[in-house]
Amino acid sequence: MDHFDNVTIWRKPSEEFNGYLFKAQGAIDDSVNSVIDHIRPGPCRLDWDSLMTSMDILEHFEENCCVIRYTTAGQLWNIISPREFVDFSYTVGYEEGLLSCGLSVDWNEKRPEFIRGYNHPCGWFCVRHKDNPHQSLLTGYIQTDLRGMIPQSAVDTAMASTLVNFYGDLQKALQKA
Repeated sequence: MDHFDNVTIWRKPSEEFNGYLFKAQGAIDDSVNSVIDHIRPGPCRLDWDSLMTSMDILEHFEENCCVIRYTTAGQLWNIISPREFVDFSYTVGYEEGLLSCGLSVDWNEKRPEFIRGYNHPCGWFCVRHKDNPHQSLLTGYIQTDLRGMIPQSAVDTAMASTLVNFYGDLQKALQKA
C-alpha cells in the first residue's frame, strides 16, 4: 500500500489475469456529478488526462454506454511504449453515487504502431465524502494487462504513479472548470 497526499494505492494479485488488481482511493474537491463527467468517455477527458493521447467513440449504444478506443503515452522514459485499448464503457447511478465501469473488447481493427493492452473488469465509483460535503470520494479498481515484454516491477511502478497523477490531473481540471 502506498499513500501520496490524499490518494492511497493498494494492489493484490488479480483473479482475472497474471497481474494485479489496483485499488486507488482519494478525496476530490468537487461534486460527484462533476467528477464522473470528467472521467466518463468524451472530449473532456482528453483535455486533462495527461496519460491519454487520443480517444474515439467507436460505437454509441445509449447515453451512458459506448465502445471507445484510446491511446496512452509511453511511460517510464518509454520503457513502456504507448498502448492502445478498446473498451466497452458504461456509466450508471449506483446507490448514492455514480459508477463508471469498463472492460476491453475484441476489436478487429488494430493499428500497428501500438501494442494493444487489455483492461479486465475495471471501474470508478464516486460518492459524496461522508466527512466533508464539499468533497467526493473517488475509488478506482484497475486491472490492466499492458501486454508486451515488460518487467512486472516496471508495470507496478507505472501503475502506481499513473493512478496518483490521474487524481492530481483530475483535481486541477475540476478547479479550472
